[in-house]
Amino acid sequence: MTWRPDLTVAAVVHRDGRFLLVEERIGSAVVFNQPAGHVEDGESILQAVVRETLEETAWQFEPQHLLGLYLWRNPRNGQSTLRVAIAGTVSGHDARRALDRGIIAAHWLDRETLLARQSRLRSPLVMRCIDDYLSGTRHDLSALAYLPGQPVTQEA
Repeated sequence: MTWRPDLTVAAVVHRDGRFLLVEERIGSAVVFNQPAGHVEDGESILQAVVRETLEETAWQFEPQHLLGLYLWRNPRNGQSTLRVAIAGTVSGHDARRALDRGIIAAHWLDRETLLARQSRLRSPLVMRCIDDYLSGTRHDLSALAYLPGQPVTQEA
């Protein structure tokens, strides 16, 4: 059996002591998560995180740093997720824009509020990304290479 984790992106946005999060419905549960989602075919990681943030929050995301790569296995269903977390800023909010299906609202919440709601976080990845951000973890975005349709070269 081939193991294939879901490749996802997440935007970590910190402003005035609060983080941009989405409140979303997953099945029958309402949870909090960073703006996040799957990388689509033919899309770079940076394109995906900008798109997902806009679709889920109506904010224009501007990537600045790679926060990290996080591999997590969901104990409830055994599914693994590889999350690429990108730290950045937002601008250009469009309050009239409809949010993605399942998204209830976007919120700006501080770490203490999230700790009090820890049972309502979508996964442990939410707090881990926040804590890594607050600890100063940052990597250069140049670590994320995208090679669309690059031909394979063979050595003679």
